[in-house]
Amino acid sequence: MKRGKIYGVSTGPGDPELMTLKAVRVIRSAQVIALPHERKEACAAYQIAVQAEPEIEEKECLLIPMPMTKDPEILEASHQAGAGQIQAYLAQGKDVALLTLGDVSVYSTCWYLYQRLRRMGEEGELISGVPSFCAAAARLDRALVSGSQQLHILPASYSLEESLRLPGVKVLMKAGRQLGAVKEQLRKQGLQVCGVERCGMEGERIYQSLEDIREDGGYYSLFIAEDLEADIWYIS
Repeated sequence: MKRGKIYGVSTGPGDPELMTLKAVRVIRSAQVIALPHERKEACAAYQIAVQAEPEIEEKECLLIPMPMTKDPEILEASHQAGAGQIQAYLAQGKDVALLTLGDVSVYSTCWYLYQRLRRMGEEGELISGVPSFCAAAARLDRALVSGSQQLHILPASYSLEESLRLPGVKVLMKAGRQLGAVKEQLRKQGLQVCGVERCGMEGERIYQSLEDIREDGGYYSLFIAEDLEADIWYIS
């Protein structure tokens, strides 16, 4: 029996109209939909995809809990278990579409499972999508970079002291519970800040200043801070 294929499918930042035609086609043809979450109703990637391809509700759904931690032992066990669950379907000859928010190549949860399966010898393909920082630039009606500006993409849950001094535009992603600390670092820089929470999703909020941003703001929050020399993007 021919083994199935694992697809890492990007669903884009939030607006279902930003999903690619290829992503919709792969979701439509796959026998199994895999989600890096405990409940599909709470999975943002699934809620985006179901608006673009309603037939997804009729497909077999594999839920794979992915703990939000930096503990290497917990992460290793989680990734190993998740890859094993997917591989069981691949062995049955079923194609699996593993959904991820934003783009699969940018700090995506599904990448950990996808790369492990590829190392295990499984056939796979990555389906690119619109990354969140590009969607945020469009929503704010501005270019992300122009001319000779440099672009730096950084994880905001790690130290930013040196990174914020890099030239050009800085994209900060995945701050999570570090939002308060990130706000403080931006405040010390004396930067003007605005932002978008839940860009392209229901409940979208626009922030006009750093002081407007709630420290308990949602996980899907995007901020832009500027000085006279460079733009600094913050995305969580």
